[in-house]
Amino acid sequence: MQDKLDAMRDRVMRHTDGIRRDCTIPRLGLGLARQTSIPVVTLYEPMICLVLQGAKRVMIGDRVLRYDPACSFIASLDLPAAGHIIEATPDKPFVAVSLTLDRAALAALIPETASPADGDPAGFAVTPVTPALLEAWDNLIALLDAPQDVPVLAPLREREILYRLLQGPQGGMLRQIAREDSRLSQVRRAIQWLQANFDRKMRIDMLAGIAGMSVPSFHRHFKAATAMSPLQFQKSLRLQAARRLLATHAEASRAAYTVGYESASQFSREYARMFGAPPSRDVERLRGTADGPVAVI
Repeated sequence: MQDKLDAMRDRVMRHTDGIRRDCTIPRLGLGLARQTSIPVVTLYEPMICLVLQGAKRVMIGDRVLRYDPACSFIASLDLPAAGHIIEATPDKPFVAVSLTLDRAALAALIPETASPADGDPAGFAVTPVTPALLEAWDNLIALLDAPQDVPVLAPLREREILYRLLQGPQGGMLRQIAREDSRLSQVRRAIQWLQANFDRKMRIDMLAGIAGMSVPSFHRHFKAATAMSPLQFQKSLRLQAARRLLATHAEASRAAYTVGYESASQFSREYARMFGAPPSRDVERLRGTADGPVAVI
């Protein structure tokens, strides 16, 4: 598979020298970095990432995963995470592609694929790259050099990737997120409420009701899906929102209260724990930078 990986890497490098999320191919992202990076905390959207060269580490809740050209990373939910590139040099840069997951396209494929046991899966995983999956990726990426073919062929080639994923070890996870009545979709509804209302007080019984579960069942399934508790999830959303406010010259205390904190000192402690520095020191390195897509690719 190495020859194919090298050819795919060279094609991507012809089309980007950084992070590119505006490809002619819908939902496709390209990433290239010539040095390693510090952990960047951001929100991962449902997506699959394929590394063509180098390696990346991502921390989600209490889980740490590494992915490189031998495996790909899949997130089926919106997840607060910290990711950083751990293998990259100017001569041998980190090169990767990502594809935002289309739930409707996944749902349309389910009747045409085998039905593995759903179990109680996490909302993210690292999965081996097979020759068939790599071939499907190569077919999609080849359209970078044939933009006139994208409208007709890109949906078919994206469908091929999703089909291979559904046939693989993470097929059960992807089938769950494509079905409205699955455990992961129930957790997803609670996550959507948290994203829209992270600055409000949270009641576990209310979130469990949104998910359509009992409180004990909700706790168990939420932790299994996200590797964190609902409270930890909300805290991460709040701190990321506060960091974005600080980058626009908001005062730390104002940012704390805006995102839902009642204590500025508690905010400062938790902020430093997540980002490695208190707001007053972190804000200077934030302003004038854009840290989001770098962590996602």
